[in-house]
Amino acid sequence: MEPPENAPAPAEGLDASSELTRRLERNITRAVQIRPETLAYVLVALLAEGHVLVEDYPGVGKTALARALARSIDCQFARIQCTPDLLPADVVGSNVYDQREHRFEFRPGPVFANVVLVDEINRASPKTQSGLLECMQERSVTVDVYTHELARPFIVLATQNPIEYEGTYPLPEAQVDRFMVRVSLGYPDPAEEASMLHQHEGGDQVTVLEPVVGAADVLKAQDAAARVRASGPLRDYVVRLLWRTREDPRVDLGASPRAGLMLLRAAKARAMMEGRDHALPDDVQALAEAVLTHRLVLAPEFPRAVARDVVADAIMAVRAL
Repeated sequence: MEPPENAPAPAEGLDASSELTRRLERNITRAVQIRPETLAYVLVALLAEGHVLVEDYPGVGKTALARALARSIDCQFARIQCTPDLLPADVVGSNVYDQREHRFEFRPGPVFANVVLVDEINRASPKTQSGLLECMQERSVTVDVYTHELARPFIVLATQNPIEYEGTYPLPEAQVDRFMVRVSLGYPDPAEEASMLHQHEGGDQVTVLEPVVGAADVLKAQDAAARVRASGPLRDYVVRLLWRTREDPRVDLGASPRAGLMLLRAAKARAMMEGRDHALPDDVQALAEAVLTHRLVLAPEFPRAVARDVVADAIMAVRAL
């Protein structure tokens, strides 16, 4: 539950949380070539208790980014390599009969880790993909009518290749909507790529990363982000942005109320990362593309790239109060 507006994050909590994000940034960039704004989206999702969909071409560092974040946090990490024969029980766990005790015992699956990398999520069947819905939304797993709470902090980082469709199962809108942000890494510029070749020619740099923050630190930072103030006019601004996407003639299905909630939470996390105890329209605008574009269902005659134009036009058309 969101804290009341009269209980803002203390200044020392904001300072500590800002320092936490700087430590994570420094550590991750030791092993991964990534644009600062893209890394900021990932850290915003971590602090706002969201999840990340990393979608890009093969070989640009999608999995390396997820591994680097996981190794930078002193938490339990699990990796799920998706294949068509992966079953929901392989992800969430199952009840196994213990012959010695003459009873069923729950064996937790990899989603009970703190940081879960779901590699090539669109290679898993829809049945298995749906096994992640409850985990990502409610931070719990229900097996044979019994509900099991997941660890905290909890974040899913899923990767997928947007150009290879053979043997894959596209994520349904309900699944995509569970991801707070979608990021793409893109190709580095020539100088950065040459630096990356030099840095990694001796081996995988992710494996030598050491944790720089712990689970308790992340939970404190998440609490600080939740306590950042969001004014009534700022909430109205977010709602007007959502409605603008719904009324755009290029869109069949606009941004949902959940999208607005995630955008507001992300804006508060960004404000906290910058040491502020209140969110601004600038925070909303900086995050709108990463939070909203993957949730829009465009009319059939428009390519996916138009979603960026829809969000950009909404920002231009809607004035912040």
